Amino acid sequence: MNFLKVIKDDHIFHITLDRGKSNAIDIHMVNELIAAIQEAEVDPAIEGLILSGKEGFFSSGLDLITLYDYNAEEMKEFWSRFMLLLHSLASFSKPAVSAITGHSPAGGCVLAICCDYRIMAEGEYIIGLNEVPVGIVVPDSIFELYSFWLGKAQAYRFLLEGKLLKPQEALKVGLVDEVVDFNRIQNASMRKVKSVTQFEKNAWRLTKLNLRKSLLSTLSENHDTVIDQVLKQWWSPATRTVMKTIIANLTHKKA
Repeated sequence: MNFLKVIKDDHIFHITLDRGKSNAIDIHMVNELIAAIQEAEVDPAIEGLILSGKEGFFSSGLDLITLYDYNAEEMKEFWSRFMLLLHSLASFSKPAVSAITGHSPAGGCVLAICCDYRIMAEGEYIIGLNEVPVGIVVPDSIFELYSFWLGKAQAYRFLLEGKLLKPQEALKVGLVDEVVDFNRIQNASMRKVKSVTQFEKNAWRLTKLNLRKSLLSTLSENHDTVIDQVLKQWWSPATRTVMKTIIANLTHKKA
C-alpha cells in the first residue's frame, strides 16, 4: 500500500489514509481502499474496521489537481471505481467507524458516511458535501447515503447549498455521532467498535445489511447512467472553469 497504512490489532482492521497533507483522493487511493476493505471483509479474524485520516485532515475529497488532467477514459475509470468503493464500504458487513481526524468535505464526507459511526475531532474543521458549488453533479445514490443519516429534507437543503458544518453542528444534525479531542479519537473509535462486537456477530451483521438494503440497492444500480451524467457535467466549460480557479487557489497556497 502506497497511500494507506494498514494495521491489524486486537481483531480490528485499522486503515489510515496517507496521501500527502490532505489525503486527497485519486484512482490509486481508491483502488487501495477497495482492496483493503475487501481484505477486512473476508478475513474471519477481523471483527471491525476503523478508517482514519491524519491530524488536520480526514480527507479533503477528490484530488482536483490530479483529476483535472485525467483524460476521458481515465475519468470514467475513476468514477466507476469510486462508486465501487462506496458500495464496498457501505456494504461492509462488520462494524465500521470513521475517525474523522480533521477536515472532511466532499469525497471525504462521503467515505465517512458509508461507515456505521462517525467520531470527529474537535477544532475548526468542516464536514459536508459541497460538490454543487464546485460544479460536480451529486448522484441520487450519494443523496440517499447522505439522507440515510440526515433525513431527506435536511440532506436536500444541505446538498443544494453545498453546506459545510463544524464538528458541533455536525453532531447536532446527526452527521457525526461523537466529537472528541484529537488525542482521544482512536481510543473512542476502538471503544465504539468493541461495544458492538460483543453482540452475536451473525445477528448484528445480517441486521445491518437488512437495514441498509434499500440504500445498497441504490448504490449498486444504474452506474453507467450515473457516471455518464457526472462526466457530462465534469467536462462542461463552466465546471472546468470553476475547477481551474480552485486549482489555482490550491496551488498558490502550496507555493
